Amino acid sequence: MLSYNDSEKATELAERANDLMEEVVLPKEREMAGGMAVSDGTLEELREAARDYGVYAPQIDEEYGGMGYDFRDVLPTFEEAGRSLLGAAAMRVDAPDEGNMHLLELHGSELQKEEYLEPLVAGDIVSGFSMTEPMQGGGSDPKMLKTTAEKDGDEWVINGHKWWTTKGIQADILLVFARTDQEAHPYEGCSVFIVPADADGVEIERNIPHLGSETHGIGHAEIKYNNVRVPEEHLLGQEGMGFAHVQERLGPARLTHCMRYSGMAERALDIATAYMSEREAFGSKLAEKQVPRHEVAEHRTRLAAARALIRQAADSISAGNEARLEVSMAKVFTANVTQEAVDTSLQFCGGNGIAKDLPIADFYESVRQFRLVDGADEVHKRVISREAFSDVKSEELEPVTRFDG
Repeated sequence: MLSYNDSEKATELAERANDLMEEVVLPKEREMAGGMAVSDGTLEELREAARDYGVYAPQIDEEYGGMGYDFRDVLPTFEEAGRSLLGAAAMRVDAPDEGNMHLLELHGSELQKEEYLEPLVAGDIVSGFSMTEPMQGGGSDPKMLKTTAEKDGDEWVINGHKWWTTKGIQADILLVFARTDQEAHPYEGCSVFIVPADADGVEIERNIPHLGSETHGIGHAEIKYNNVRVPEEHLLGQEGMGFAHVQERLGPARLTHCMRYSGMAERALDIATAYMSEREAFGSKLAEKQVPRHEVAEHRTRLAAARALIRQAADSISAGNEARLEVSMAKVFTANVTQEAVDTSLQFCGGNGIAKDLPIADFYESVRQFRLVDGADEVHKRVISREAFSDVKSEELEPVTRFDG
């Protein structure tokens, strides 16, 4: 087993998370084979177990109902949680609530923390993150954002059209990203608002059908905001600082996504290697054949590299840096590594790979979205390439060796 530069606290927390997964979550997953939606009763049962094992909401301060662990120290636990589609919800490290709780903890007023953060941590309410807009604006380029919030007395009036609002159907509150200064550059003229999902003018158009939507029971909603009024105290953080606030949310959230999906890929490979160790074909066990053995070796090596990148980015964030380059590298690399590992695992399991008796088919449906959510591959490559070309000097173009005829 490879070791990383994880602290003793991080290792101990991850070991407790592993115990929870092996003794509670994975047995429950096997009971539910076939992609059944998780009932409220089952979810509460799993969360109570997470509390008993000492791994519930480890990333949130104790003051608000969490365990107060440093961001860097919770990453291995996020990886453990990713080994099952039930794990993150059990430990209260599931998207988008995990990122929304982080944003509320960073920038929420004391009233907002009491009214929304504490119930979120407890699992009493659900939140949605409402940023992405349909094709005419605000997809991979949020500078094209069209949703507006205008001040009217002591209220804000929000108008706009959003989609891919994760958990929008279930949400009790929505964190809505909107332009508050039409004249300013979007980086300086956008803000975040806390909007009750039952507020007048909030219209849930539909749960968008998508790859894996029937499996996971979470969904991404299309929502229209028609003259939605919220009091001025529902502004989250500072007016005009929405982009900065959202970046503080998205950087760590991208890394927690990376860890959850690396855990998923690791488990998929574990299942595949166990299957190949038992399955015979053409005179020998599949596990004895060179091609699958080498492919598994390649995937495990690339997963180890992904984990190292993730930890490097997390160390930079913990040191107070934005770490945009490191996060983009970790995110785009991990997204592709995990997709490839799950795909190969499914292939090696043959018909059993696409059956729902094993979780790999569910993993396959889930992992493909990771190359789009929290920034498409192309967006992160743009960040990386911009850095790569920023310091190009003309002398770098001079050939090292000349051949004169």
